[in-house]
Amino acid sequence: MTDRISLRQLDYFVVAAQTGTMTGAARQLFVSQAAVSLGIAELERQLGVQLLLRSKSKGLTLTEAGRVLLPQARTLLSRTDELQAGLRDVGQTPAGDLLVGCFTTIAPFLLPGLLEEFQRAHPRVRVDFVEGSLVDLQHQLLDGRCEMAVLYGVDIQPGIAHEVLYATEPHVLLPRGHALARRSTVRLCDLADQDMIMLDVPPSMRYFTEVLAGAGVSPRIRHRTRSFEMVRSLVARGFGYSLLIQRPALDYSYEGREVTVRPISDEVVPLPVVLARPAGSLPTRRAAAFAAFCHDCVARDPGLG
Repeated sequence: MTDRISLRQLDYFVVAAQTGTMTGAARQLFVSQAAVSLGIAELERQLGVQLLLRSKSKGLTLTEAGRVLLPQARTLLSRTDELQAGLRDVGQTPAGDLLVGCFTTIAPFLLPGLLEEFQRAHPRVRVDFVEGSLVDLQHQLLDGRCEMAVLYGVDIQPGIAHEVLYATEPHVLLPRGHALARRSTVRLCDLADQDMIMLDVPPSMRYFTEVLAGAGVSPRIRHRTRSFEMVRSLVARGFGYSLLIQRPALDYSYEGREVTVRPISDEVVPLPVVLARPAGSLPTRRAAAFAAFCHDCVARDPGLG
């Protein structure tokens, strides 16, 4: 009968892959380097494949088999942690650590409230978060670093399942005193001869360009920036207009200069905000609780959309 692999071996492998060295893994796990090396070597022997390439100059590098095993090992270890935590209360409440990813420009508007209210409702779950781009966060979902992530529902990679939380629509951001600011709504065609400040964070630039193209407008981009607040500051200074999705509670830039927000009169394709997770994986109890909580928050606060 083939020897069963152990959770300790998987733990050694995952931490070694994360740190990139046997020494770093040993330090993090509070064991000897020899123990880590022997544990991973035994794991490779039992599986019949090499998982890590060893190099004195480059450290540890995952093989193809290692890249396949890593997310599965992380998921198994995560579910083991949940099992241990859950058995303390015999499955009564969700418990354990939950890492949630969130798209950079969504995070400050959505996450603080979610974290506070979810922690109050589920005190045994320790929630942490990581911000990133669409590509980065989906990679983290696929390799098991994040259990869930809040993203815009575009450019979703194979292997990612997602459910819509709410839909968003863009608005026009104008300098105070701009001629179009006197109107209650703005037609996109009226922006054709205006300079634009473009938020250059995927998928924003492509989405806003497509929204304008739907009205026959090719944006006359004066400045591009990856910073949401830089967009607002440049608009407040009169460098041009912008299109944005998220809207802070106060219509002022960091400098304290006022900006004017106007809805778009044209019909535009909404941009969905979704809750994503690895496809085919069974959510942990804490992840399922977080997903249900997100949907409940959206139902209670229609203004999110």
